[in-house]
Amino acid sequence: MAAKLKKGDKVLVLAGKDKGKTGEISHVDPKAGKAVVDGVNIAVRHEKQSQSSQGGRTPKAMPMDLSNLAIVDKNGKPTRVGFKMDGDKKVRFAKTTGDVI
Repeated sequence: MAAKLKKGDKVLVLAGKDKGKTGEISHVDPKAGKAVVDGVNIAVRHEKQSQSSQGGRTPKAMPMDLSNLAIVDKNGKPTRVGFKMDGDKKVRFAKTTGDVI
């Protein structure tokens, strides 16, 4: 099955503690159905000090479920993703505007 959300897509968070925030997808795990979005779902990780690193508390973006994300169209509104054939190539399009993503 083709991926509806891919790396580099601008998305809006639909549910969770960061509901309403937007960000760009930096990593997608299709097998687990999760994606990492920059600046969203941040957790604080505690690192031990070593010879190479200072250690301390570092913020880290955690993966979130793909069902809680919606791609943002050119108008800045969340939309669903559809697929259509453009010649002999399968492309994604925004359901609200009909534009190819």
